[in-house]
Amino acid sequence: MAQVEPAAVKHTPLHDRHVGLGARMVPFAGWNMPVEYSGIVDEHMAVRTRAGLFDVSHMGEIEVAGRDAATALQRITSNDVEKLTVGQAHYSGLLTPDGTFVDDLLVYRLAPDHFLMVVNASNAVKDYRWISDHLKGLGDVVAVDNGARYALIALQGPAAREILQPLTGVPLAEMKYYWFAAGEIAGARGTISRTGYTGEDGFEMFVPPQMAGRVWDALMEAGRSVDLRPAGLGARDTLRLESAMRLYGNDIDDTTTAIEAGLEWIVAWSKGEFLGRDALVRQKEQGASRRLVGFEMVDRAIGRNGYPVLVDGVQAGTVTSGTQTPFLKKAIGMAYVPAETPKDAPIEIDVRGRRAKARLVPMPFYKRPRS
Repeated sequence: MAQVEPAAVKHTPLHDRHVGLGARMVPFAGWNMPVEYSGIVDEHMAVRTRAGLFDVSHMGEIEVAGRDAATALQRITSNDVEKLTVGQAHYSGLLTPDGTFVDDLLVYRLAPDHFLMVVNASNAVKDYRWISDHLKGLGDVVAVDNGARYALIALQGPAAREILQPLTGVPLAEMKYYWFAAGEIAGARGTISRTGYTGEDGFEMFVPPQMAGRVWDALMEAGRSVDLRPAGLGARDTLRLESAMRLYGNDIDDTTTAIEAGLEWIVAWSKGEFLGRDALVRQKEQGASRRLVGFEMVDRAIGRNGYPVLVDGVQAGTVTSGTQTPFLKKAIGMAYVPAETPKDAPIEIDVRGRRAKARLVPMPFYKRPRS
């Protein structure tokens, strides 16, 4: 029998930059990605206090276009596409008929009949097939996997605008959160979006892969005066958890609904029919059996992904995300518990056989100061 070779691990256009900066590289979702450079704590603190630069070119980009594109996306995504104007984006979900997540994503309206969908790297192939299948019969609309056309760089932190503005003619101060504009970035034609996955102000830049190195280098040089740090997947995860941003595969997946996950705000009830709506309406009327909550440890311990959560001494759920956060200096996490669990209920986390006390707290754990 012929031996099946494992799929080749892909490199982003910035791979050589990461290696040159001494990043610790790890395989992630089929890509060789930097997990850290100077250390997760150092990179996390840089983003919270100054700025950090991330290569997120592993994310998937799917374009949907055609005369009926908006109507079709209304049917296959949870948020209200018709409310987007050209130059605006929103957070949304691809849902199953049960109201659970195929994936979460950002949807950008590039033109009245042209949209860009940014999906999770681990789901990119699956999502493209799912979207293409569900667009069938919805009129003049087609989906194209255009991930190879884009490198995606994220500049995040309170100094992000100060760093980026000298490199572009796009007036960044005028750009609202979840809006975007086309323009040049360090001499490269691209798109700048005021979005991110860290809880900080910042920008994500779509540029041609062959220009990614030039843009990265220019940003690193422009950020030298504020001690900009390159940042990896490790800091990206601790930052998003402090901000209670859900991670597909941990906090949401095809077993969790938007209501259970506390993401009802991305469900546009009034727009009419969409995939998963009937199931969500039933759950809303009957009440969900569980809900995603935030917790912080009382005892000296860290509640990590997969650890059992106990309420009144009985296992009631499982930690979906958990860590010791560098900025808040607390051990925090998220978990699903029975919906009837009181907000002030004392809970315990089973940390490798030892019960450690914790308490439920509101989310997000961290909110950036508003200037």
